Amino acid sequence: LAVERAQDARLVVVTRGAVAVDAGEPVRDVARAAVWGLVRSAQSEHPDRFVLLDLDPGTGVESVADADEDTDTGVGGVDVAGFVACGEAQLAVRGGVVRVPRLERWGRLGGSGGGLSLPGGVGWRLDGGGSGMLEGVGAVASDAAGVVLGRGQVRVAVRAAGVNFRDVLVALGMVPGQVGVGSEGAGVVVEVGPGVEGLVVGDRVFGVFGDAFAPVVVAQEVLLARIPQGWSFAQAASVPVVFATAYLGLVDLAGVRRGESVLVHAAAGGVGTAAVQLARHLGAQVYATASEGKWARLRAAGIAPQRIASSRSLEFEDRFRRASGGRGVDVVLNCLAGEYTDASLRLCSPRGGRFLELGKTDIRDAGEVADRFPGVSYRAYDLMDAGVQRVGEILHTVVDLFRRGVLEPLPVTAWDVRQARQALRSMRSGRHVGKNVLTLPAPLDREGTVLVTGGTGTLGSAVARHLAAGHGVRHLL
Repeated sequence: LAVERAQDARLVVVTRGAVAVDAGEPVRDVARAAVWGLVRSAQSEHPDRFVLLDLDPGTGVESVADADEDTDTGVGGVDVAGFVACGEAQLAVRGGVVRVPRLERWGRLGGSGGGLSLPGGVGWRLDGGGSGMLEGVGAVASDAAGVVLGRGQVRVAVRAAGVNFRDVLVALGMVPGQVGVGSEGAGVVVEVGPGVEGLVVGDRVFGVFGDAFAPVVVAQEVLLARIPQGWSFAQAASVPVVFATAYLGLVDLAGVRRGESVLVHAAAGGVGTAAVQLARHLGAQVYATASEGKWARLRAAGIAPQRIASSRSLEFEDRFRRASGGRGVDVVLNCLAGEYTDASLRLCSPRGGRFLELGKTDIRDAGEVADRFPGVSYRAYDLMDAGVQRVGEILHTVVDLFRRGVLEPLPVTAWDVRQARQALRSMRSGRHVGKNVLTLPAPLDREGTVLVTGGTGTLGSAVARHLAAGHGVRHLL
């Protein structure tokens, strides 16, 4: 910028993996992402002097000549001069396709780029749609806000809801007869039914309930607990199903004892992360699989490197057999399918091994498993198989373990509820670590007071006017 003879020149800054292009795509190089931020600022002050070009993370970078010269200006086979000539200031190349940033009205893009269009009020919930595609997820009518509460029932205004892999399967039409999505969440009690003694209006609660992707739900008191002090709604919504499912499997069904070994598949996911914590609490030796990019989290959880393997390769069978001295493992918590399930069954100890199936796409016959793998007991299970009363007891036991510092909340990725399709898509592709959560905005209390800082400025006064005219707010400070 300071050189007079270069006033007509443009500087092309080439990066790899510095920006996210598609919904859910990670930024792979945080340092170069900061470079994009810096150069964007320079672009706003000096138009037409800088071009930002982000290539696929694996693209090789060669020397680049001045884009205005008649020379080879390729970068790893990419025609940089052609990009500069098109006049765009920011470009990304993914799989040979050129992508440029554009502003678009929210929801118009559809598919992976846009958000759901939701009705006003609280009379709706998200539904799988029954189309067999994630694009079928959308809002349908719900009477949860107005139905008369029965004995032991509680009406909850939902602030966050946990996303589970079952929701992905339901949305994809892989759970016959099911279209409702969402089975856990957190929010505020707005009404209690007859016989409810442990909760009152205004309590912050979390727990297990159906049709959770909604602003209002009806839940059973026995399946709710008060949110521990200091937890956000998103944190609370990430806990009930995964920890209760892992506890039911490891404690009630497998009866894991100190000194035994437990193999947890997909150990960086929701149930997997919970199961690792609980297995270690029970004194078990943990073996775990996950995609290689998530191994650092498993090591941080205290799992020895020789007991970590990829969930996308059958090599885990030989690796874990060597690590166990040929004994195999006592308990398998499985969510894989096909030949991966076969390999896991072979790892299960013939001396009383217990194989617990959480997946829904490859459920085996327990008798056939017993014939093929003598000494191994097989059981496929769902959380609610335990019954409402037992699930409630497990939830409160888990809460107590959190209060005692035995367990820690999972890593949480929060998505606005209008991004439900993107959240499900991210989960289907296995990109997440820990738990995905959908957040729902708290409605404005028209009788309450809204504080607008800087309220007499241009933006502040516009916000105040919108609150009064658009939302009926009458008390503005």
